[in-house]
Amino acid sequence: MKKDIEIAQEATIKPIIDIAATIGLQAEDLEQYGKYKAKIDWPAIKEIAERPTGKLILVTAINPTPAGEGKSTVTIGLADGLNRIGKQTVIALREPSLGPVMGIKGGATGGGRAQVLPMEDINLHFTGDMHAITAANNALSALVDNHIQQGNELGIDPRRIIWKRVVDLNDRALRQVIVGLGGPLQGVPREDGFDITVASEIMAILCLATNLDNLKERLSNILIGYTYDKQPIYVKDLQVQGALALLLKDALKPNLVQTIEGTPALIHGGPFANIAHGCNSVIATETALHLGEYTVTEAGFGADLGAEKFLDIKTPNLSKAPDAVVVVATIRALKMHGGIDKEHLKEENVAALVAGFANLKRHVRNMQNYQLPVVVAINEFVTDTEAEIQMLEQCCKEIGVPIARTQVWEKGGAGGELLAQQVVTAIDEQPGNYRRLYQNEESLPDKAAKIVKEIYGGSNVVFSSVAQRQLNVFKKNGWDQLPICMAKTQYSFSDDPQLLGAPADFSITIREFVPKLGAGFIVALTGTVMTMPGLPKKPAALNMDVDADGNVSGLF
Repeated sequence: MKKDIEIAQEATIKPIIDIAATIGLQAEDLEQYGKYKAKIDWPAIKEIAERPTGKLILVTAINPTPAGEGKSTVTIGLADGLNRIGKQTVIALREPSLGPVMGIKGGATGGGRAQVLPMEDINLHFTGDMHAITAANNALSALVDNHIQQGNELGIDPRRIIWKRVVDLNDRALRQVIVGLGGPLQGVPREDGFDITVASEIMAILCLATNLDNLKERLSNILIGYTYDKQPIYVKDLQVQGALALLLKDALKPNLVQTIEGTPALIHGGPFANIAHGCNSVIATETALHLGEYTVTEAGFGADLGAEKFLDIKTPNLSKAPDAVVVVATIRALKMHGGIDKEHLKEENVAALVAGFANLKRHVRNMQNYQLPVVVAINEFVTDTEAEIQMLEQCCKEIGVPIARTQVWEKGGAGGELLAQQVVTAIDEQPGNYRRLYQNEESLPDKAAKIVKEIYGGSNVVFSSVAQRQLNVFKKNGWDQLPICMAKTQYSFSDDPQLLGAPADFSITIREFVPKLGAGFIVALTGTVMTMPGLPKKPAALNMDVDADGNVSGLF
């Protein structure tokens, strides 16, 4: 069986100007990065915004397992399938982070015959967006430390700086560091730390900004920390929002690439959903909506994280809500949620499948509670048996949700046509009536409780003493009217990654809040989730190489 990178390297890739032409863009509308990648320029983005708006399809999934779900693969295959049945379709995806590419998760360009190209470039440095975000984030850190070193006119308390440095890699050794050592000329010593770039507030800001002016306004509202008398200090107090925006002016433009079958794909922004808001940029999604009849987008990890944040944080910043939601599941993963370990997933086990269906059922119910039509996609594996497939179809029928088999890894768009037809039918027959889970006016504890009880299936939210004190500060400063972004393990509805399936009557502990005032939400850190991941014992980087001709191997 060929590897994903081998399939991608054997594919015929078209010049990006040819792909642009299929959606009404000219060469002068693009800033080309070689033959096969381009950014869409601002004049074109403004012109595109005047075109009619298409339908929006959100792809999400069950809680991920080591068995694999293939959400990005199904997203790409669905878009190719829609094009094959005559629906002009554009994809809007997130950019991969080097952290998981070099770690254990791999890239985020799909798999098999359902991939975006050039996969090597996209999974590595792409057009430099991640580096621009990293540079802007760390420029702010340098400017803060320099301000303190040069007299500290604003009275910033070095003990109360909440802004962290970032790097786009998994590096646990940087979670907690001391900066400024070495004497008076080397800065003022203080505790600091690194997050991964995808958890940076600047990443979230880039993904929620609507234009350059909005980007600059959001950057100005970033909370740096507090003064000695505990007053908040913002980027606008340092007056450096213009410099930060300058570093991001090109990164804010969405990137245009293509699938193996030539479907246009806008890949832009890459926040993780377990530690950030998990959605590609508003600009990319809005642009895609005006370029095709249908836009297919995805949100990170399971529907309890990515889809909830898409619907409660991103959607209020979009011109429209999704017209349908696709929940991706595999029989292998459902059997793991039903209690079967990875070594026995190839064996038929209908009982485990039925037990694990509880996970899928809860995700479907959650999405339906947003008053949106839902379709389940079975991402088929060769080990699936007919008895298991029929049982899953029966379970879905019993809860009244349509289900479609997909074979997009093997067949590309041809394997996604049935799903495409199901989604079009659902949109035509069940117009959505989007209802947000909570309103901004509700208190932060009430918002957290709604997410825990109505999305996760838990019974209670516990706030640490640190979180309780922060709630008082937020209310005093008027920050309690913002949406809440839960940072939680992706593997479980609960904050315990070992608790699979559909657990109930559990508590979620919020140990700390992180205000992201420029992005416009409050992050709630739960359980032991880290904003700087670590590498596994045998990282994927050990298998990567490049030969004398520049040919890449080992990416997946």
